[in-house]
Amino acid sequence: MMMIKKLKNNFSLKLLAFLFAFMLWLIVVNIDDPVMTKTFTNIPVTVEHSEILTEQNKTYQIVDDTQNVSVVVSAKRRTLSKIKASDIVVTADIKEMYLNTQIPLEVTVNGYEGSCEATASPRNLQIQIEDNVSKTTYITPVASGQVRSGYVLGKLTADPETVTINGPKSLVEKISKVEAEVNVSGLSENTVLDSALVLYDENNNVIDQSRLANNLGNVGVSVSVTLYRTTTVPVEADTSEIEVKEGYSISNVKLAPEEIEIAGPEDALAKVKSIDIPAEEFSGEAIDSRTDYTIDISKYLPEDIELADSNASSVIITVTLEKDGTKNYELPVGSITVKNLDENLRMSYNKTDNLEVHVKGSKEQLDTLNIEQIAIIDLAEYTKAGTYKVPVQFKLPDGCTLTEDVEVELVLEEKDSGGN
Repeated sequence: MMMIKKLKNNFSLKLLAFLFAFMLWLIVVNIDDPVMTKTFTNIPVTVEHSEILTEQNKTYQIVDDTQNVSVVVSAKRRTLSKIKASDIVVTADIKEMYLNTQIPLEVTVNGYEGSCEATASPRNLQIQIEDNVSKTTYITPVASGQVRSGYVLGKLTADPETVTINGPKSLVEKISKVEAEVNVSGLSENTVLDSALVLYDENNNVIDQSRLANNLGNVGVSVSVTLYRTTTVPVEADTSEIEVKEGYSISNVKLAPEEIEIAGPEDALAKVKSIDIPAEEFSGEAIDSRTDYTIDISKYLPEDIELADSNASSVIITVTLEKDGTKNYELPVGSITVKNLDENLRMSYNKTDNLEVHVKGSKEQLDTLNIEQIAIIDLAEYTKAGTYKVPVQFKLPDGCTLTEDVEVELVLEEKDSGGN
């Protein structure tokens, strides 16, 4: 009984027993729920108080891929198992910037502030500060695709016509042109299409706009598309001013092309019957041989009319002459009669242009002469493959003669070469 009473009255012994029990509990708890670490990757960094730079007309760019970081979290196993990447917030406060490039990163684990420790890697956000500048430039509307047959693309007008772009100086200064592209495939009437701006540098590379802003906001840019109808009209040439030397006369005038496709508003097209080349285009020194005149037809188009194909503006006028008492003929090579072609060879013409044949004789004979029916080449002496210039023979009526020899260039090939 006295032993029990002694134990009850011994405070030191009681305290020792309590501490022993507490230590034993801590050991058990830590064995069952130890402190552990876990790494969370690709956590985005939120920049705070960026208006400090904006007020100084500055802007910043995150460099060295530090806009996303890894975060190491230390906590009891049970707590750590509950933490998700979405609970982790990493912030960089511009107010804390040092060396004008480094901002310390602060990590918060929402809901677990007192039960874990967290650190970011890297520990600082790396930034580059630049002047913020603006540039106003014209918008060039550009079309892709093909409009419906019978129409051509007329005018493209951007609305608005200019845009003001704001951003880092190094990026804004790279802008060489601004385009607004629209797809006109299948269009057959005037319309307005929405478009997005595309920025290019001087090397025609597309510029990333993620760090740029413009004054168009949500309105954006639209492109007004005007279509023109098309029609084909003849080309006429006034050759009355062409002078020829004594003893010559003009035997033929040939235009290539003889007609062109034009485009424009329907009321303007209805008034155009032909495109006329005036006589002054052909004034100059007297000629004594076949002469080609290359004319830019676009300068003779009426107002509101344009070429359907802007690249087809050249018209070639070929003027052929003949001496007095002679006549010039155009001989298609396909009309020449071929004799004595070796059976082991096949023939083709190296050039398919018409041959020019000059014949002297009386006017009555020359007016009735059909040059295509009397042209012959004899290949009896050409028995090997190769390229040859062969004289063309003509069965001319008595009293008619060639003023100069005529040759045709042809190719002979073995029949078993090339597949035939």
